[in-house]
Amino acid sequence: MHFTKKITVLIAIVSLAITANSQVNEKIPLPENLHQTYPRLYITQDEKPGLETTIQEEKWAQDVLEGIHNRIDTYVERHVNDPEWMVSRLQMHWKTKAKNEYINGIYFSHSDGEAPVPTVRFTGSRDYTTNYATPKLEEILPFMDDERGIYLPNKTKEGNPFEWVEASKTGGVIHKINEKIIGLSRDAAFMYWLENDERYAKFAFDVFDTYMAGMFYRREPIDLMNGHIQTLVGFTCFQVIHEKALKEIAELYDFLHPYIEAKYPDNITNYDATIKRWTDQVIKQGVPQNNWNLHQANVILKAAMVLQDNKNYEDAKGREYYIDYILNVTSARQWSMTKLLDYGYDESNGVWAECPGYSQSVTKELMSFILDFDNTFDHNILPYTPVMDKAVKMLPQYLFPNGQIVGFGDTYYDPVSTQPMRDMVRIAQKYNNAQAEEEFTAMYRLFEPNAKMKAKEFRPRADVSSFFASKPLELNPNYKKGKLEDYMTQTFYAPNVSWHVQRMGQGTNGMMLSLNGSLGNHMHANGINMELYGKGFVQGADPGKGAGYLQAIYLEYYSQFPAHNTVMVDGISSYTEMLSYHAFDLMGQYPKSEQKEGFYKEITYSDVSFLEPESRSDQNRTVSIVKTGEITGYYVDVFRSKKQREGDKFHDYYYHNLGQSMQVSDAEGNALKLTPSDEMGFAGGHLYALDYMWDKKSIRTNKDYQAQWKIDMPEGKADVFMNLWMKGTEGREVFSIKSPSCKSFKHKNGIPYDVGHEPYLTLAARQHGEAWEHPFISVYEPFTSEEGKSIKSIEGFDDENGNKDFAGLHITHKTGREDYIFSTYDGKIANYNKISTDATYALVGNEKNEDFVLFMGNGTQLKANGFTITSAQKGNVVLEQKQGELYLHNEVPLSITIGKKTKKFEAGDLRKIHLKKRK
Repeated sequence: MHFTKKITVLIAIVSLAITANSQVNEKIPLPENLHQTYPRLYITQDEKPGLETTIQEEKWAQDVLEGIHNRIDTYVERHVNDPEWMVSRLQMHWKTKAKNEYINGIYFSHSDGEAPVPTVRFTGSRDYTTNYATPKLEEILPFMDDERGIYLPNKTKEGNPFEWVEASKTGGVIHKINEKIIGLSRDAAFMYWLENDERYAKFAFDVFDTYMAGMFYRREPIDLMNGHIQTLVGFTCFQVIHEKALKEIAELYDFLHPYIEAKYPDNITNYDATIKRWTDQVIKQGVPQNNWNLHQANVILKAAMVLQDNKNYEDAKGREYYIDYILNVTSARQWSMTKLLDYGYDESNGVWAECPGYSQSVTKELMSFILDFDNTFDHNILPYTPVMDKAVKMLPQYLFPNGQIVGFGDTYYDPVSTQPMRDMVRIAQKYNNAQAEEEFTAMYRLFEPNAKMKAKEFRPRADVSSFFASKPLELNPNYKKGKLEDYMTQTFYAPNVSWHVQRMGQGTNGMMLSLNGSLGNHMHANGINMELYGKGFVQGADPGKGAGYLQAIYLEYYSQFPAHNTVMVDGISSYTEMLSYHAFDLMGQYPKSEQKEGFYKEITYSDVSFLEPESRSDQNRTVSIVKTGEITGYYVDVFRSKKQREGDKFHDYYYHNLGQSMQVSDAEGNALKLTPSDEMGFAGGHLYALDYMWDKKSIRTNKDYQAQWKIDMPEGKADVFMNLWMKGTEGREVFSIKSPSCKSFKHKNGIPYDVGHEPYLTLAARQHGEAWEHPFISVYEPFTSEEGKSIKSIEGFDDENGNKDFAGLHITHKTGREDYIFSTYDGKIANYNKISTDATYALVGNEKNEDFVLFMGNGTQLKANGFTITSAQKGNVVLEQKQGELYLHNEVPLSITIGKKTKKFEAGDLRKIHLKKRK
């Protein structure tokens, strides 16, 4: 970039940064002075000498080049003497030359019509689940167009024999074969441009010309059902977001364009017309309100970049038209970039309105889009997307203490994505934004395991894009690694996805509890769902999606209530999964979401309410983390559930935990005598999900009971446990169950058994009748075989005032500490053992050395240990005595009375106070 151009750009960027925050929806200006020559996507002809120098001097670039040569040279050399070999492997209507493709819902049906040349085949199914594998290129029959279907290897039979199979049963094999061949041809086009060896051009052109001529005559597929799928289909496959072929065709065309101009200039009109029609199809179809919109924009951008200017087409739809379309124009199924960001992101916290896995992906793809746009046009649109700063910075909030993201909805327990952080650094470096560079360098160093890698150690994939988008990132050595507490807070609430998290500490001894409802995209029907962490593992893990979205086991089990850690009513609780609109209401929390300082750090709680729509039931879940030592702590879970119109049959509390074994016992540890039961099943008008579970055993009991899961670690490592204690009550039935395996771990992640194929061991507690005056009251304690349990005993107690929906716990620890936990509802006053409170959640923790903590969550009064705390409005209060000193955190004004002395305090952060000391 020339010096004067740099200055102009910098002035423009500063100006944009000042105004963008208040003008989120303003029009994004188009890039000026668009390159008129080819290539232009990744690099221009003028920049070629710089790339040649990089290849000469950098080992990583030499490796990339060698890898591309190794991948394509054999095919290119064969093409010299056998120019039909590769072309004939394309999946085309070689004989029938069909113009029209018909589908029946998610499956291919048939073709008809005849074009003057062979045409491109449409793929087999939207559901990629198939018994047939994608063959090697050498195994594909040449010019395959047979009424028997496609000749493919059956991966379910011994030896994987090849069979003729109708297209509708082949999943995405057809378009994947074509993408493979187009990808090789794209590589060849690049090699021709770089090395000027015409053999590569001939190889690339013959594939490109055959494919594009066939696509020129293809029409939009017709759904015989005239259903929703008609609004999704592209020209090659059932979903326009998967039109990868168009992106690779654009890249191929870009590098091959000078060759085509010289040799076949008359073909350009049809090539451009085909790309425009294909791009129009992507705009016309799809889904605007989620990740689809972005994936479509990425496809459209690649195609638009290789077109000529508007003035060169009769319909005036050229490069500028399509670029403006994805940035600023909103139509039914393709929204502008600004509208998409405004709809999808919560401006206050940067959370994207999909499950964590997809949210990470969208932020990554958006930053990639912004960087790609800038690399191509030298035009930075980041200032016009101010929410991206928060979107990238919030990503660590998804993390459990072991570095895996939360797993609700269609999510896997993966590490946090660091690519958006890296892209932020690249843009900040280019535009000399030192503050942003320092901020995101700190993030990148903290969360990217390879951040210390030297440039000479860099080993990108052998891909054309690696020369451009994946060049080594040189971090400024003056900018140091950040701290975890800079990016993760003790509580975090994202109302746009109905998600609340509580956490304490990091690593093996950290603790974390995540609650989610069902709001946003790629969500499950799961009520108030809970994930629990313990001793290095996400033990109470969400099971993932289990299978493709169109598979029965996904629709009937993995996306439904019984697969989650939640409560189902009458065996019927359900609602629409995927795009769902069933959020919980956050009634209380401590500390405040995203608060970093000024609070008591050994207790968290949240209280949420939910309307279960299928049974019209009110549900309330109050959960807490209590840290009792450096390596000890426990979780409290109080779940109330009742139908609004009475007539409750039963309420089922489900909890699934990792482990090779699960033991169910009474409060003293004696095994309960469970017997086989058929009561929990589809029979009786219940969900299909229940019939996916097996080996069900149960016992009726009104006594307290426990379940303990064991992760049996290899010899030399401590075994890991989760102990669940539940308060007994009249009408309770306890089940042990084997559930379909947990599919949310892509990798073993230290789990010592094949979690993706072994049963997911499950405890279910059925409350016959309502579960409001007989709530599910639980205490979870993770521990290891080296440490043992820290809790000595747990007892439930009732409210002396007689409130039936009350939950009370007395927990005695081996250290001598005693905790009294009160959970009231609707501001009712509860009394027990000289303790009184109206708090939603209260804890009185007394240490053996007379240190104590009094916690009042969402209450107006708490009497305990000789202190009376009162406030005019509901709020959270902590009063701690430590080594004879008193500390107070009160979010509301209050009075504290001890003996005859009363003192008022304005709301304030945790600080030392002075009162008459306890004797």
